[in-house]
Amino acid sequence: MTDLAERRGMETNVYQPAEDSHLLAEVAAGDIDESDLVLEVGTGSGYVSEFVKNETNARVLGSDVNPHACSNARERGVEAVRADLVSPFRDAVFDAVLFNPPYLPTDPDEERDDWMERALSGGESGREVIDPFLDSVGRVLAPDGRVYLLVSSLSGVEEVVSRASENGFSAVALRDESFPFETLSILKLIR
Repeated sequence: MTDLAERRGMETNVYQPAEDSHLLAEVAAGDIDESDLVLEVGTGSGYVSEFVKNETNARVLGSDVNPHACSNARERGVEAVRADLVSPFRDAVFDAVLFNPPYLPTDPDEERDDWMERALSGGESGREVIDPFLDSVGRVLAPDGRVYLLVSSLSGVEEVVSRASENGFSAVALRDESFPFETLSILKLIR
C-alpha cells in the first residue's frame, strides 16, 4: 500500500473532527492554563489535543483505545498512548481531563464490530462509556483538577450530572449548542 492509501484507510477507522470536537476544543482551550498537564481521553484524530496545545501551550497527552487513532494523533504532533479510558494512568497528576465520548444511543442488535462504531456508540442509554469514565477519572486528577466532558441531550445530561455527583463532582455547563436533533453541552466537573 502507498502512504496515501494507508492514510485513507487509517482515517476511515478514526473519528474525524465534527461540531462536537470543535465545541470541546474551543471551550477547553479558553479555560486551560499554560502550566496545566492535560489528558484528552478518546483523542481520535488528535484534533482537540492539538488545538488545546496550540492555543494554550499546555502539555497535552492524548489516549485512545484505537491504535489507528493513536497513529493519527501522533501525525498531528500529539503525544498519544493506547489506553482504555484512564486505565494506564496511576497517579492523580492531571490538571484537566477532556473527553468527547461515544454518546449516540444505539441498538445492540444493529451495532457493527469496527473502530468507527466504537467511536460513536454509547450503548442503549448513550452512557455506556460515560459512566465508567466518571467512575474512574477522579483517580487521575490532581486535587484541584477538572474535567471537560461533552454531553448530548440524546444521552441524558441530567443522568450524567447525577452520575458525576455520585463520584464527588459538581457540574457546571460552560456552553450549550443546539443542532437539529440534539443539544451538545460542555460540562466542567470539579470536586
